[in-house]
Amino acid sequence: MKVDFYDLNSHVNKLKYVVIQARYQGQWIFVRHKDRTTWEIAGGHIEKNETVDNAAIRELREETGALDFQLIPICNYSVEEKGVESFGRLYFGEVNELGNLEYEIVEITLCNDLPRQLTYEKIQPDLYQKVIEYLMEN
Repeated sequence: MKVDFYDLNSHVNKLKYVVIQARYQGQWIFVRHKDRTTWEIAGGHIEKNETVDNAAIRELREETGALDFQLIPICNYSVEEKGVESFGRLYFGEVNELGNLEYEIVEITLCNDLPRQLTYEKIQPDLYQKVIEYLMEN
């Protein structure tokens, strides 16, 4: 599995996913899907006729319960697995207020670093590190 990063103007027509590495009160938010026992970064598919930014807003609300937040697009990325490449956009989210969880997420956890048991252990560390690098540079 290979993860590559691109600027925000690259591969725009190929974007299928949004991923939001969000922070609340100085800690990173990770979510647990109802069908899994592992942790993941909030995110999901871009729906038909939905803008990329609107998908990020919707997914952050649905998966973390975020009520008040700011989003910053960091970069576009691709994941290649077995010769198939898929594209997404990575965001940083600063959450000021959390509400109730909806839909398929049953639990969130707040961490100072990556949790040990990740759903996408070959992808999420790279995405997390990219956000850390962005924050350090800005």
